[in-house]
Amino acid sequence: MAQAATAAALSSEPLLLFRHSMRVFLFASLIGRRRGLEFDANLLYVAALFHDIGLMDAYRHSRKRFEVDGANAADAFLSRHQVSQADRDEAWRAVALHTTFGVPAEMASLTALLCAGVETDLLALHFDEVSDAERIEVLREYPRGAKFKERIIDTFAQGMARRPATTFGTVNADVLDRCDPNYRRLNFCGLILGSSWKE
Repeated sequence: MAQAATAAALSSEPLLLFRHSMRVFLFASLIGRRRGLEFDANLLYVAALFHDIGLMDAYRHSRKRFEVDGANAADAFLSRHQVSQADRDEAWRAVALHTTFGVPAEMASLTALLCAGVETDLLALHFDEVSDAERIEVLREYPRGAKFKERIIDTFAQGMARRPATTFGTVNADVLDRCDPNYRRLNFCGLILGSSWKE
């Protein structure tokens, strides 16, 4: 199953996202071991490799959040490999919630660890749970490359450019706010005040 997941990711994503996904998996695994958590490494691997797949061309016209498209893709992949419904549901939640910071940490190990892996690779959080030597080894195998920070933001923006409404209420709105001069962020208070309710 791991080989099939690797092949699916490599055939769908640019190397930038594939390496990011591999680092997410490795950081999440290291953090899980450091925390003494029980987790299914195969499920975590699939969730990590599929967590950004919803940004790819196949989903560019979707009206769903890219995280949901990725979660659905992971679920379909796991279903083809006869993974139980309970495990598929857990992987779906992990992928769907990986940009909803603050919530996954309170959930089951797979969801908490996938988000922790993302937070480590993108935001340098959890560095106290990954040693310098471990970090160096992960980066040796899956380097970030020059201007990774700018390139990953641009990749995120390209994946959401055709569905800006799906970024409402997420960190993804920050990406489009930075990268798309025509993007206008929805405002939750404005939606309440502008609703059809009289009072």
